[in-house]
Amino acid sequence: MIVAGSIAGIIVQFIISVFIPIGLVIYGRRKGWLSWKPLGIGILIFILFSQILEKLLHVAVLDPTGPSLKWTDNPFLFVVYATLAAGIFEEMGRYLGFRWLLKRHHDYQDGLSFGIGHGGIEAILIGGIGAVNAWILTNLIQSGAFEQVIAASLSADQAALLKQQVQQTTFAMYMLGGFERLFALSFHIAMSLLVLFGVRRRQFRYVIYAILLHALMDVAPALYQVKAVTNIWLVEGVAFIFAIIALIWTRRVKTQFVKEQG
Repeated sequence: MIVAGSIAGIIVQFIISVFIPIGLVIYGRRKGWLSWKPLGIGILIFILFSQILEKLLHVAVLDPTGPSLKWTDNPFLFVVYATLAAGIFEEMGRYLGFRWLLKRHHDYQDGLSFGIGHGGIEAILIGGIGAVNAWILTNLIQSGAFEQVIAASLSADQAALLKQQVQQTTFAMYMLGGFERLFALSFHIAMSLLVLFGVRRRQFRYVIYAILLHALMDVAPALYQVKAVTNIWLVEGVAFIFAIIALIWTRRVKTQFVKEQG
């Protein structure tokens, strides 16, 4: 049975995941610091490197039946692969974006705009579309059409598991899903500035720092996937800490950018 709180949670997740990134774009435009080209390149880089190239590697490397590599069930190796793959693809994408596509956009506001584009489209695609999918499934279950529309194309076990997941997801979990997108957005902005910092100084080591930090942030979710960690609040707590540190660094590094620009 699906309670009203779950439906409200879906709405909250959608609002957080979609309207906050859009709100940041509107706010940045009104304040005069938003740069459209870095914003667009940030979106493009995320789609190309995270949603296409990284996913192609996953198809070749990951076992489709569960969180493991095709040639081994070792959870440690899965965690290493999952964290480094995300870090390498996304941070190298940022580097190539700033290095080759944004040669004349290396100011602080360009890094902010790139990060909002990169993290914002991720929030919309994962949190926003995820909420829409949950809304559709919820309505199908409530109307009794789930078996005809969805279950008919799945095995009995898969259909039962999907239905159970939708029915048991609470308001708190949907809300947490929305806030997780905000945590990731904060981190993406900081990493965009860190990579840009390295590009400006022509020091690739900053890209390595970004890759390692990205991988480190993804350790907790990867451990959750292999059930080495089972407390989702602990996982999101780690993401929250990374987001706060990223926000503080984003504000403080502005001084260095302005100094070097001057």
